[in-house]
Amino acid sequence: MIDFACKRFEIEEIVRCGFGLSKADYNILVILMKNNGNGLTTRELAQELKLDLSTTQRSVKKLFEKDIVSRSQFNLDSGYLYKYAIRDKKLIKDKIVVIIHGWVGGVENSIKNW
Repeated sequence: MIDFACKRFEIEEIVRCGFGLSKADYNILVILMKNNGNGLTTRELAQELKLDLSTTQRSVKKLFEKDIVSRSQFNLDSGYLYKYAIRDKKLIKDKIVVIIHGWVGGVENSIKNW
């Protein structure tokens, strides 16, 4: 929990707001972080979180586009399969810190112009 002035923020709120994530997106991120880099398919994630497969696919796509998760392709006899894993947690933390610094800069400018 982070105290800021007269409001307290949970880290989940900061991460979700900073990256523009839905609750489902964030829950997938948490599962992938707990999985220690072992890739999971969208079907496995959907089953784990009891989410609809299409919701899971949209969330994973968003996390991949934001460079929060990586994707590995595995070729099968009848096509291919993607597995998703968390990128380096330090990289994700660094991205959040940059976002927070941007927020602070915006607040400082607003106060100066007030």
